Amino acid sequence: MTMHMSGWIEVGGVGDVPLRGSRVVRAPGGDIALFKSADGHIFALRDQCPHKMGPLSQGIVHGRSVTCPLHNWIIDLESGEAQGADHGCSNVIALRVEAGRILLDARALALEAA
Repeated sequence: MTMHMSGWIEVGGVGDVPLRGSRVVRAPGGDIALFKSADGHIFALRDQCPHKMGPLSQGIVHGRSVTCPLHNWIIDLESGEAQGADHGCSNVIALRVEAGRILLDARALALEAA
């Protein structure tokens, strides 16, 4: 991780996250899952399903959602909200992509996992 003066931390390159897959970033406040949708868009969420805290990074990415590997909850990657009849939210982490590098909000990395 590389800290930028602007309050953002570089955590890797866009190419480090597989298409329709994920990568985990270890952070003091709890793990963060980076996801890449089929159209190449990058998302960042706390790596915890709101249901039973399952590791979303081990789920299946489809469209702009991920399905939790524990109980098949579907989480929207843009909002972190559970879809369908399920209710709950995984915290979305602010990110920027600059010159192919992924930067996460340094404040979000330091916050205690909810």
